[in-house]
Amino acid sequence: MGLEVMLPGGEAVPALGQGTWHMAESASHRAREIDALRLGVELGMTLIDTAEMYGEGAAEQLVAEALAGQRDRLFLVSKVYPHNASCQGVMQACERSLGRLKTDRLDLYLLHWRGSVPLEETVAGFEELRRAGKIRHWGVSNFDTADMEELFAIPEGANCATNQVLYNVSRRGPEFDLIPWMQDHRMPLMAYSPIEQGRLPRRSILDRVGQKHGASPFQIALAWVLDRRGVIAIPKASSADHVRDNHQALEIQLDRDDVEAIDAEFPPPRRKRPLEMI
Repeated sequence: MGLEVMLPGGEAVPALGQGTWHMAESASHRAREIDALRLGVELGMTLIDTAEMYGEGAAEQLVAEALAGQRDRLFLVSKVYPHNASCQGVMQACERSLGRLKTDRLDLYLLHWRGSVPLEETVAGFEELRRAGKIRHWGVSNFDTADMEELFAIPEGANCATNQVLYNVSRRGPEFDLIPWMQDHRMPLMAYSPIEQGRLPRRSILDRVGQKHGASPFQIALAWVLDRRGVIAIPKASSADHVRDNHQALEIQLDRDDVEAIDAEFPPPRRKRPLEMI
């Protein structure tokens, strides 16, 4: 078993999962994407993140095709659009996602970002789904610290299991107050785009640290995220080689010199910054 992170209720989930954003957008890539997801599961990357937004449900259908017959091995995550997040709307959206994923339950269901629907309604819908066994846990995405405080102030809002946000070596804003707040509440952060969708700066300290470890700068960036306490990384990989590269990041042990050198070039925040999204 690889590196794991604990949810607030004590359940362990893989620290390295698989994202599906931008999958299922090209028929010519479908077989390769399916192979990549299957290989990732074989390597222990059994947390699969998707959303009704991704390809307007097509990514969920791709996941169902790729992982048919393996449901009990998986920790399935999907997300609801904000405009579908009323009490009744979230239950209806969940049923549609379950249908596309060909399963009777989600392990984790997230509000994709805040919209105009009051949080009380969304939480009420999530809790009804949980009581009905349609979802096992619920959480949020793209919530800043003030949003989390507002969420925890409403009835049953403290049942939130995670917050999925943009976090990587070049997007360290959450370290100022959001990550400490979540750690205080024993809640893991789920990092999307943990290698900035492959757009990290060229010829950076990541290259030099990579040379030391016999790794690519992207593997170093992913290893840096995985080295953070209580963080789950969900990089997308649409080829088998990319999946293997991501998985190998679990074997990289960054030392103090590595971390200090990375901090010097990608410094942690010294003030509050608005939460970034892509």
